[in-house]
Amino acid sequence: MKVRGEADQQEKTVDGNSDAQVILPEHLAIIMDGNGRWASRRRLPRLEGHRQGAKAVRRTVEFARKTGIKYLTLYAFSTENWQRPDDEVSGLMRLLSQFIDSELNEIHSHGIRFTTIGDISRLPKRLVEKIERAKAKTSGNGRMCLIVALSYGGRHEIVSAALKLADQINSGQISPDHFNESSFSELLDTKGIPDPDLLIRTGGEVRVSNFLLWQLAYTELYFTQILWPDFDETALSDALEEYRSRQRRFGMTSEQKKSSKCIVTNQGGTPCSRPASSLQ
Repeated sequence: MKVRGEADQQEKTVDGNSDAQVILPEHLAIIMDGNGRWASRRRLPRLEGHRQGAKAVRRTVEFARKTGIKYLTLYAFSTENWQRPDDEVSGLMRLLSQFIDSELNEIHSHGIRFTTIGDISRLPKRLVEKIERAKAKTSGNGRMCLIVALSYGGRHEIVSAALKLADQINSGQISPDHFNESSFSELLDTKGIPDPDLLIRTGGEVRVSNFLLWQLAYTELYFTQILWPDFDETALSDALEEYRSRQRRFGMTSEQKKSSKCIVTNQGGTPCSRPASSLQ
């Protein structure tokens, strides 16, 4: 199936089959929900659900890389998750550390850049050091960017950006008259990263849970009942199929969208005001 778009819109394949050209999201974001319920239904400890969820992360990163998605953001640990039982939080930190140990070389070998958003200073010191080493090791990679949201909250991110803005205005670094949505985006954790084209939430809940509140303004939303540990290549393919069946108008009418000769980007400002982004 092919989505009808502008003549100069880049097209990519989902399954490597040249007969099945499709338009893919440049940036895919995922709320990985359902690990605890997966474990509970099997009368297993919650941490086992998180372990199986880590396997789903591995599958998803691999499939996204092969598919040609440039940015993949995974909501791994929210600011609200600090309220969970101490043993669960500690277990999640260990799993993250183990994931970096086991997957970093593979990620690096495939040209994937690893980075994070959120306040990682709240994480254990050794884990923060490991994360920073992983970022440094993969900083030159440009095939794909894997962004892990850790100790992240959308409201906190916006408030932090607003405080930075206030400081810059008070110090005379910028004038309020020259400030706009695009320049505000540069103050967010996601500076330099395009807004998500598609958000997937697993687990059956239908909300965004304080995730990328600014960045999701024009993002297509996809909700599935599948619990995260069971999310596989078929489930992701189904989500991508749904995505390419939608028409993204960015505030324009269908007629305007059809007649437009430019690529509509998701990077703030007016549609078509900025070129399609690429990894640096």
